[in-house]
Amino acid sequence: MKTPRFALPVLFACAVVLLLPLTRAAAAASAGWKAGTATVDITPLQPQWMSGYGGRTKPAEGTLHPLFVRVLALEDARGHRAVVMATDLLGIPQSIYDNVSARLQRAFGLKRDQIMIHASHSHCTPVLRNHLYDAYPLPDSQRPVIEKYSSELEAKIEKTVGEAFGRLAPATLSAGQGVTRFAVNRRNNPEGGVPKAIAEGELKGPVDHDVPVLSVSDADGALKAVVFGYACHNTTLSFYQWAGDYAGFAQNALERSHPGAVALFFMGCGADQNPLPRREVYQAERYGQMLAAAVEEVLLQKPAPLTPRLATAHQFADLKLGDAPTMDELEKGAKEKPSTLQRWSARLLAEVKAGKPLARSYRYPVQVWQLGERQLWIALGGEVVVDYALRFKGEFGRGTWVAGYANDVMAYIPSARVLAEDKPPRAPGRSGYEGNTSMYVYGMPAHRWADDVEQTIATSVRQLVGDVRAPTAK
Repeated sequence: MKTPRFALPVLFACAVVLLLPLTRAAAAASAGWKAGTATVDITPLQPQWMSGYGGRTKPAEGTLHPLFVRVLALEDARGHRAVVMATDLLGIPQSIYDNVSARLQRAFGLKRDQIMIHASHSHCTPVLRNHLYDAYPLPDSQRPVIEKYSSELEAKIEKTVGEAFGRLAPATLSAGQGVTRFAVNRRNNPEGGVPKAIAEGELKGPVDHDVPVLSVSDADGALKAVVFGYACHNTTLSFYQWAGDYAGFAQNALERSHPGAVALFFMGCGADQNPLPRREVYQAERYGQMLAAAVEEVLLQKPAPLTPRLATAHQFADLKLGDAPTMDELEKGAKEKPSTLQRWSARLLAEVKAGKPLARSYRYPVQVWQLGERQLWIALGGEVVVDYALRFKGEFGRGTWVAGYANDVMAYIPSARVLAEDKPPRAPGRSGYEGNTSMYVYGMPAHRWADDVEQTIATSVRQLVGDVRAPTAK
């Protein structure tokens, strides 16, 4: 039976209508990822106070190697954009996080869920605006220097992000995971005994030796960028020279090995992990080479490509603080000899007497991305202990990436276990730093976090993981 001639146009039109969604889907799939990179030197140009150690007594005196902000801009097949930043800084304070987020929204339409800022936590980097001021004997002359540097940093970040987006080009993203083993749990292994414990295979305590790797290749297959992480303090060095510590050595090694590529480091949940033994430049370089070698091994194995889909989510969890210090405690502390505790007590005492109420909670940033159909990337604020990485890998899969020191570093973030260990009387060998006394260093108006700190963060993470895994997530 022949089809009537008048029906052919109708059939053709129907076929076009049916094919349109398939054509659009094919076009989106073929569009693939786009990526762009940019870097900016942020090494201070004038004498400025160094961060990281409360024992600092003077500004930096030189540079071992320059400090950078490295930027990777991404766009998936649907046009959803995001930006990753790796900074050679101790931590991003809330004011800079807020200001940068506002700048990037005005300039590029990016929301907080699309902005991920990592700090390497090197202890040979500059003090930033209102960050850990109670920890240092800062002279008044340093405060305008720090303010100027911080404002210039915000402007440099905006400009560099713009450059990265201006260089968006077709790319392939792949994800893999390696391993290196120099991180040591500092709560369970006294530093002086570590060499012997290593020799005898007697190191104790939880660790996370995974090395997550995100590789970005251009249309010709050349490496354009590599993002990698590790859960260990950048505290090998403690001298008075600007340096990125082991992470800086690792980034530099990878960029030398892959000319034209940008290497971006992110800190894992390494708040209770140290590179041990330490203190010497050759040790920082050795650890950096070990980390870079682990990344190179993953690249050689050609990690699995990720489909061009990026889902991003973010929220602020309301982290409750524990008991506030009493007036008696503050008055007593304010009379002590100059120290972190004395400066903390005197400042809070002045605020209370001026009628300013002490905060009882903190606006804590939690962020989750999913790259492709499988790769979860959880980014948490603060100095996060390793228990969080182990927990979320157990909950969401061994290949889950968990970063600490992301977006806003406001204090140590203990797990329920660490918080309980640090309640007096403390267990033998525990420093008490992650669960308790770090609050003074960071200027938080409490002795410790509330007991539900881990559960509050876990609840937020679970919600955001559900959001990015939803079929309509963006």
